Amino acid sequence: MTTAMSQVLRAWTDAGWLRELDVAFADFIAPTGTGQDPLVHLAAALLSHQVGRGQVRLDLAAALADPTWALDLPPEGWRERVSAGDDSPAPPQPTEVLTGVTLPAWLAALQTHPAVVDMNGQDNGDGSTPLVLADGCLLLRRHWRCEQTIQQALAQRLQEPPLSGHTPAGPRAEDDDALREALDALFPAVPLNQGASDGSGPDWQKIACALAARHAFALITGGPGTGKTTTVVKLLAVLQHLALQRPAARPLRIRLAAPTGKAAARLAESVATARSKLALDALPGGPALLAHLPREVGTLHRLLGVKPGSRHFRHHAQHKLPLDVLVIDEASMVDLEMMAAVLEALPRHARLVLLGDKDQLASVEAGAVLGTLCRRADGGHYTPATRAWVKQVAGQDVGDSTTDPEGQPADQAIVKLRRSHRFGEGSGIGRLAQAVNAGQAALARQLLAQALPDLALVALDARGQALSALALESASGWRHTFAVLRQQRPSAGAAQGDHDAWAQQVLKAAGHFQVLCAVRGGPQGVEAVNRRIAQALAAEGLIPSAEGWFLGRPVMVTRNDYALGLMNGDVGVTLHGPSGGSGEPPLRVAFPDGLGGIRWVLPSRLQDVETVFAMTVHKSQGSEFDHVALVLPGHMSAVVTRELLYTAITRARVRFTLVAPEGRMDVLQQAVQRTAPRAASAGASTDVPGLQWP
Repeated sequence: MTTAMSQVLRAWTDAGWLRELDVAFADFIAPTGTGQDPLVHLAAALLSHQVGRGQVRLDLAAALADPTWALDLPPEGWRERVSAGDDSPAPPQPTEVLTGVTLPAWLAALQTHPAVVDMNGQDNGDGSTPLVLADGCLLLRRHWRCEQTIQQALAQRLQEPPLSGHTPAGPRAEDDDALREALDALFPAVPLNQGASDGSGPDWQKIACALAARHAFALITGGPGTGKTTTVVKLLAVLQHLALQRPAARPLRIRLAAPTGKAAARLAESVATARSKLALDALPGGPALLAHLPREVGTLHRLLGVKPGSRHFRHHAQHKLPLDVLVIDEASMVDLEMMAAVLEALPRHARLVLLGDKDQLASVEAGAVLGTLCRRADGGHYTPATRAWVKQVAGQDVGDSTTDPEGQPADQAIVKLRRSHRFGEGSGIGRLAQAVNAGQAALARQLLAQALPDLALVALDARGQALSALALESASGWRHTFAVLRQQRPSAGAAQGDHDAWAQQVLKAAGHFQVLCAVRGGPQGVEAVNRRIAQALAAEGLIPSAEGWFLGRPVMVTRNDYALGLMNGDVGVTLHGPSGGSGEPPLRVAFPDGLGGIRWVLPSRLQDVETVFAMTVHKSQGSEFDHVALVLPGHMSAVVTRELLYTAITRARVRFTLVAPEGRMDVLQQAVQRTAPRAASAGASTDVPGLQWP
């Protein structure tokens, strides 16, 4: 049967249902021809496949209940290959392969295999087996260890908030009065239960500040425009104010970080805007606080300090980060291993504040930490004691609907901001995002059909002319970007600063418009759409060729390059760099460095990049654009989900266009009704004192 299972996995790989890596991993765990149980061979391949999908765990019971879920069928491009006349024999269906397999039999096969250890009832992971069984799920050992690290670190912070001792990181219990005064100074005085400017309910920004000041760990979630950055800047002002009021006080060491360079650059802009609007006059010595509020934002890799030529960091459990407060934006993009590395390097006294949108897609790498922690955020689940404390300190009532006597410790440190200041009641983008997030497919289609000012629905013809027209728009499309590139180009012999300023302007122009694709392959996939747009630009004379390196080529890094300090997802644009000699200056790629500057890199040094006239929705996380055009595939794919649509829609600030193949609006209907699995830590142990994973 082992040989038969090997043949099944090979057939699945040939059909594109599995990766070569998945089969290689299965052969490593349970080599064929050794008489090992084929169920172990199968489980190892499926686990590797799940990790490739961004999931940490293979839930054995779920795989038996729905075998197509375990393989994420249908895969990208499968229908297109069949439609194109691919007459390859159909591989065995997962249902056939798992017929007759029971959960006890599958568990028994894994429990007796030398590569697997069953962690149920055990409290340490000091062994060396590559696989772990926990709560009926199969995991890589390194992922299981990361889960334990995160749970224990957050539990410690929830059990020991900075309210005791002499830590500089936050207020003590006797500081409630000072906290109340600081909150009232930074938030306009409003009556109880009238916190929102429209009088519709409590001021969740003020509540978030209060609860984040109370705990050594806090998570603030909310959709676009709900004021996450504004809230956290006010929180940092409160914390600095309280810290500086103490005897022998010193300013808190605060660091701001984001997962990628583009997310860091965007956070830096948002922080600068929030600082400029911060009214500190009502606080004693308030204006002086600005000098102690951070301006710079770096990437998490830069924060931890990547060791050249390795995956290790300079800061770790034995060499902690020198800081008192760490704020991480776009936390939905932070994968399991990175979050564990951050928490290991964080000093015990330091507080951690996570910001992010829980409804976005999870990280590209394995693990949806933010999504796991926020599963109960909609309901609040604040205990009566927390509700009373918020009333006393913030003058706000969270209300009956978010009060729960059985609320868990983690619930008390998580706040969802519930009112968007970017999308008003008449905003089509805001209403469409809400409809998609609520699974209301009919309403989503109705909104798109209404021809609202900020929404458009475009039918994609076979030649893609409608998409090319969007890309060539003079106001916001790539034609505009190339106009900025030509008109603002520095003269020959210009200084480095002039070239940096030029690069900043071109990158800003490129951020006005972006085509997003749901899938990579097929005629509506990112690869084909990039070629189509490049050909249209070449036909217009805006670029010399649709291939190779050329002036204005936008590129995205697709793999972390620690030597260059560039991370997966970083976006740059190809320009002429400064040159001291005569002749045409050399082409270089300008990347934002996350600190307000530009990093110039020779194209020859970039080994893993791709053109991004269009990019996948996954790769757009951490970015915003004035105008977003989302291209739906002609056939439903397992990756096209409600979360993907929501993420794409909320990348748009001013205008959103849905581009759908003619007659295939059913893909939108199915996508709104399909949710992405959140299996990152869904089965994680809940017996760690003080922390219950929602």
